[in-house]
Amino acid sequence: VQLQASGGGLVQPGGSLRLSCAASGSISSRNIMGWYRQAPGKQRELVASISNGLSTNYADSVKGRFTISRDNAKNTVYLQMNSLKPEDTAVYYCKVEQFLPHLIYWGQGTQVTVSS
Repeated sequence: VQLQASGGGLVQPGGSLRLSCAASGSISSRNIMGWYRQAPGKQRELVASISNGLSTNYADSVKGRFTISRDNAKNTVYLQMNSLKPEDTAVYYCKVEQFLPHLIYWGQGTQVTVSS
């Protein structure tokens, strides 16, 4: 399974971006898809996740601004990011965790820079 992330870029504070991550190959029907980010000098942190049953989880810092969604038919997860702040600047990684068997896949990362 390979994950291909796209949609990053440079945006001004208050702007929006939409990230996409498509999984190629077969993944089990029970899975969680998510987005993580890593800023320079900081640890990678969870941004948002969504289960195959559409249960979502968000970091407190992005609640109300970011929305995660998925298209199961396309094995694709999206992250709509609104009201972006400079502190959202980071490399964003998508992750798929499947169960039975338990496997974890990571995408290659896409840079998001929020700056005026």
